[in-house]
Amino acid sequence: MPLYELTPDSIQPVRTVRFSEAGVREREGLQRVLREKIEAISSDTLVVAEEFGQWEESRRRIDLLGVDADANLVVIELKRTEDGGHMELQAIRYAAMISTLTFDRVVEILAEHLIKTGSSDDARRLLLDHLGWESPDDGEFAPGVRIVLASADFSKELTTAVLWLNEQGLDVRCVRLTPYRLNEALLVDIQQVVPLPEASEYTVQVRAKQQEARIHRQSQHRDFSKFILTLDGRETEPLNKRRAMLAAACFLVGRGVSPDAIARALPPTEGKRRFIAFPGKLDAPALRRAIAERVSGGDRRDFQRYFQEPDELLHLDGQTYILSKMWGASTQQCLAALAAAFPQHRIEFEIAE
Repeated sequence: MPLYELTPDSIQPVRTVRFSEAGVREREGLQRVLREKIEAISSDTLVVAEEFGQWEESRRRIDLLGVDADANLVVIELKRTEDGGHMELQAIRYAAMISTLTFDRVVEILAEHLIKTGSSDDARRLLLDHLGWESPDDGEFAPGVRIVLASADFSKELTTAVLWLNEQGLDVRCVRLTPYRLNEALLVDIQQVVPLPEASEYTVQVRAKQQEARIHRQSQHRDFSKFILTLDGRETEPLNKRRAMLAAACFLVGRGVSPDAIARALPPTEGKRRFIAFPGKLDAPALRRAIAERVSGGDRRDFQRYFQEPDELLHLDGQTYILSKMWGASTQQCLAALAAAFPQHRIEFEIAE
């Protein structure tokens, strides 16, 4: 369906153009901008590599490699052409090649990608935060591989093949990118055409049910340990992992220990990104405004993964700190590190029965 420009006097179709006609290249144009705004074609996806091709005896490269919120790997292939070429066959090969990637290997791949793109983020923590996990043991990593094909259009042969592949249990999506020229602006209409959004609702429900069953199976093996802390002689109630770390941090900050010192006392892999500092002694509403300003300024961290309630904020030396909620299997090691680093404050803990 064409795009129209509505004026006070008329409604006129906007002229479609080819990407090549508009001077848009695949790698330097489409790929670069979609890498930074991947949700335009694949929601809840973290890009972990660009031009990925780390396998033997092959010069082929995946345009973009991602991980979705359900821990599936995502192969993303891009074309400027009007028929999609043979991109579905190419993507299937890629999916097979990367299907055995482990959590640790993807962390290594993401770390290389972050360096190339000039980011200082910690790859392991970024991936865990994206998945909503406290540790790699919290879920099954790479239970499947999804494929996203994005092109100016698709041939009937390609869409027929994709429909059949989906019937066989694969998850392949075709996203059409239609460029329009409106005066000096280049507009792009982005639409998922296979499967149609209406038809995909049932598939989503089926997959959600499968995911629920998988989570139930995984929960049989998850660590739900709770900790009882004794802080300068006062014993806490049994606390889950994140609450135990919050209690220890609040106690130490209340004794004048800076969050920077706390972070340095933690094991090297655990001290990074644990605290975020804001200038001033902020209450919860002021903190939310400060977070909104940082997000609008380009800060890509997920602030929802930090404690933000009024009694969870840490104040010291004219600064407000928020603490990460994501701890996981390292909690016992971190508590032991704090107890050893600050013996004068008498931190003790035990695992609750």
